[in-house]
Amino acid sequence: MAPRTIHLLCAAIWTCAMAIAQTQPLLPENSVTRVSDHVYAIVGWPNVGIIVGDRATLVVDTGLGPRNGATVVREAQKLAKGSKLYLTTTHFHPEHASGDAAFPPGAILIRPAVQQEEMQAHGTEFLDMFRGRSAQFKELLQDVRLRTPDVVFDREAKLDLGAVTARLMWLGAAHTRGDEVTFVEPDSVLLPGDIVENKLVPSMPNADSSVNGWLAILDKLAPLTPRFIMPDHGALGDGSLIAKERGFLAGLQARALELKRQGTSVEEAGKLLTAEFKTRYPDWESMGPVSGVVRRVYAEPAP
Repeated sequence: MAPRTIHLLCAAIWTCAMAIAQTQPLLPENSVTRVSDHVYAIVGWPNVGIIVGDRATLVVDTGLGPRNGATVVREAQKLAKGSKLYLTTTHFHPEHASGDAAFPPGAILIRPAVQQEEMQAHGTEFLDMFRGRSAQFKELLQDVRLRTPDVVFDREAKLDLGAVTARLMWLGAAHTRGDEVTFVEPDSVLLPGDIVENKLVPSMPNADSSVNGWLAILDKLAPLTPRFIMPDHGALGDGSLIAKERGFLAGLQARALELKRQGTSVEEAGKLLTAEFKTRYPDWESMGPVSGVVRRVYAEPAP
């Protein structure tokens, strides 16, 4: 089968799976999608990456709470060729990092130092917030005990897993202050966390989020020219997702700055641009996060 046919088939399967998986927080068992020679995905909320080398395996994100973390461990162990297991997290939010207690004691937890600082400052606060969302979330997050990382790094850590290398990078603040992206070589697969998604509006939940930082990170990712991109949320895509994400965000920033110069209040600008971008991007999912982006544009220095 030709590479393009495989790519299109993979994307179609992924899109169908995402329609189901994004509606509930339990990760599926015995349901792993192969992304490339060494990269696999558990499609769900969030998408969890598994990178398999000859000597070691790297898991990217845990799912929400230990029950999901245990599912991830089982799937990783089925795929593993070597005995060493690494775990990293794209950011500190509970659906990405709160399942680490399910990983075996010998698993090596590695993350950016900035992300660990966020975890220490806000991890408990976000766990409490997520517990309040539903009875199911509360049950999944019951008695969560967050692990202390074995390794922290400043800007980049490179893991040689055996025949495949994972570059773990902190490139600045965007969705959170401690966002991590992972680039897998030679597969040319990018796992960008929430930084690059497929037709999903960037989420900027609070003052730690940064529009300028987000755009700067996208500019640093573009030269990697990834073959595949596996977002934390949403469907698999190719390297063109970076330019699409940048086009949306830069366009929204420009319009928000224009309204700010005209004296439009941030609340009114959020409403106007939510409606405008819903028309401009009809195939993108909910425009709810637009107002959060506008709020950050108003708060940040103009580029």
